Amino acid sequence: MGMIYYDGADNPIQIEDRALAHLKVVIATKLRRNESFTLSWQHPDGDAPGRTTIWLHPSIPLRFIFDDPAPVPLRSEWIAAMANSASSTGGITLVPEDLLPALEFGESDDG
Repeated sequence: MGMIYYDGADNPIQIEDRALAHLKVVIATKLRRNESFTLSWQHPDGDAPGRTTIWLHPSIPLRFIFDDPAPVPLRSEWIAAMANSASSTGGITLVPEDLLPALEFGESDDG
């Protein structure tokens, strides 16, 4: 389970490593362009029901930590789905990978 430490908070946002790797690409791209946006996700099973939204801005400290030291293969369709939502008024919505069309494993992009 990966983690995002946001704005110096002691309690990290926990996101599965594979999803976090894709999310990191989208967030880094937006912040590199000096763009502010929101990030929303549904609370995982075992947490209180609901969803959370945070405001991301280039001046707010942000750190990504992954459990697995090896980078995961990136899937361009998943990055595109999150990037498209990032450009909407609702901000980035963490879209589960299993909601995307199925692809052969060899069709993913490394990054």
